[in-house]
Amino acid sequence: MEPVEYKVEECTNIEDIPMRLLMDADPEEKMIEAYIHRSRTFLMYDKGEVIGVYVLLATRPNTVEIMNIALTKAMQGKGLGEQLLRHALETSRKLGYRIVEIGTGSTGMSQLYLYQKCGFRMVGVEVDYFLRNYSMPLYENGLRIRDMVRLSRKL
Repeated sequence: MEPVEYKVEECTNIEDIPMRLLMDADPEEKMIEAYIHRSRTFLMYDKGEVIGVYVLLATRPNTVEIMNIALTKAMQGKGLGEQLLRHALETSRKLGYRIVEIGTGSTGMSQLYLYQKCGFRMVGVEVDYFLRNYSMPLYENGLRIRDMVRLSRKL
């Protein structure tokens, strides 16, 4: 059975950005506020309802970073994360970028697997990133998130 392709469109109205969904992937609202107004946000829909989101931020010439990527809990585990990530890569290519970067917590095993499956390579670790930038301790897979793993992919 073929996987369903869901519609993904750019969100042009800042009020329509699903902050609650973004906060599922990044629970510190001030971190999202620091980049959301200078980014491009794309929404994935199922029957008119937002089920996914990703945010692209130009960081250097020819380089864009996926600042946030998230799916509603009900849509996780169905292969849509890969579909959403591949859409982000194709959109980045169409926008003229040659490098896509992404960062994730060092304890995010499923995210690290997905990113590498989609061609990303680890390029560094920002030690104590989450300790320095988040007001509350964050946990994933039963471990406190301390470090950010940085990944990059050429288009």
